[in-house]
Amino acid sequence: MSTSIEELLRFEEERPPDGEAERQGWLRPVLRILAGAVAIVAVALVALRTVGLQVSIPVLAAGALAVLGVRRVTAALSPPPPPAGGGRIGGGEEEGLYNWGARDALNAAVKRWETPLDWSASRPERFASTVLPRLAELADERLRQRHGTTRESDPARARELLGERLTAFLDNPPRRPPSPRDLAVIVAELEKI
Repeated sequence: MSTSIEELLRFEEERPPDGEAERQGWLRPVLRILAGAVAIVAVALVALRTVGLQVSIPVLAAGALAVLGVRRVTAALSPPPPPAGGGRIGGGEEEGLYNWGARDALNAAVKRWETPLDWSASRPERFASTVLPRLAELADERLRQRHGTTRESDPARARELLGERLTAFLDNPPRRPPSPRDLAVIVAELEKI
């Protein structure tokens, strides 16, 4: 059977997984971890009973799940294997050279964590859609807990309790996110409520 070059170079997007495959996507690793934990508990229980020690099964199970969880996290953070043939010109890390172009798994993990936390001036829509509503919820909750009112139920009293600056910020937010210093002042005013 012969394959043409067109067939080899054809690009086809993968179909999105259906519901069954998606369920199996998380179920299989969970079952694998649970089976591993059961095996670890059984071996540890037999070993400990052999030497005359008695340990609670839930404690052993928690320890086994913790070890397997840490193993899974470290596997996700491990760097990719080096390319075949070394991939480095002029030597490897052993000789003091580092391949700065390689994908760093820890750096990738930190970038994944930074993205949800990024609300800087470079992303004003993120501030307006994420941070500002949380500040408004916080103001309403503090007003409700400490004074029995909200900005919606009694706007005049809420304006009096919040102050003009905080009320103006929450009701008419600026187009650009405030600087970290201004945001600290706003949060301090919220804490005074």
